[in-house]
This record gives sequence, structure tokens and C-alpha cells, in this order.
Amino acid sequence: MRRFGYDVALFAALLSTAVALGPALAHLLELPNKIGLAKSDYFTVQQIYRGWSQLGWLLLAQLVSLVAVILYAKADRNLRKAAVLTLLCLLAAQLLFWVFTYPANVATKNWTTQPDDWAELRRQWEFSHAGGAVLQLLGMASLIAGAIGRHRAQ
Repeated sequence: MRRFGYDVALFAALLSTAVALGPALAHLLELPNKIGLAKSDYFTVQQIYRGWSQLGWLLLAQLVSLVAVILYAKADRNLRKAAVLTLLCLLAAQLLFWVFTYPANVATKNWTTQPDDWAELRRQWEFSHAGGAVLQLLGMASLIAGAIGRHRAQ
């Protein structure tokens, strides 16, 4: 039964990390096309993100499953290190979000109000999302490498 729980935790960690990477990469890939938009165009385009906050549950699933993998992987040092690194990447991405992205969302009322410092808020929003995407990608790569190493060790 312990082996089944371990497998379920690893599956959930891999899946939730992969699915969380999707929106993160979308933000990263759109940056070059959005960063130079005129004010009115930028505020219009930002409305495509309405409802994305509902993906917060996904990050919770990622967090819980990574902690479970870390607890199960006591005998598998490589996977445990990989899961710890992935967890640290998730936490660092969240730190970027709460310190830079969220305040920009608040200051612009989710990009429905155009304050005088909107261009600085745009840079803050875009580049904090880009940093979070890079961190999520590093976390995904780490977890995949740990899972491959686990498979080879069996």
C-alpha cells in the first residue's frame, strides 16, 4: 500500500507541475508581443486573464503532492532532492507573484483601472510572471529528472 501511495504522489506531483507550467509559459511567451503595446491595447489584452485565479487550486495540489513525494522518498535521495528543488521553485515563483504580480493587479484593479504608473506596473507584472515561468520550468525539469532516476534505480 505504501508503494501505491508513493506512485500516486509522484504522479500527482508530475501532473500538477506540468499543468501549472502551461499558464506560466503562456505568460512568458506572450511577453515579447505585449510589453510594447500602447496603453489602451495593453489594458484590453490583459482582460484575457479573467478567471485565471481559479487555477490557484492547482498550485495547492502541486504543493501537497510535492510534500508527499518528499515524505515518501526517504530511501530515494535523488528523487527527494529533485522534489525539494521543485518545491523550492514553486515557493520562489509564489514569492515573485505575491511581491510583484499581485500588487500590480491590486493597483490596476485587475487591469481595469489605468493609474499614472501603469507602464512600471506592466513591467513589474510581465517580468515577475516571466521569472515565475522560468522557476516552474526548472522545477518541472528537476522533477522529471528525479522520476527518471527513480525508474532506473528499480
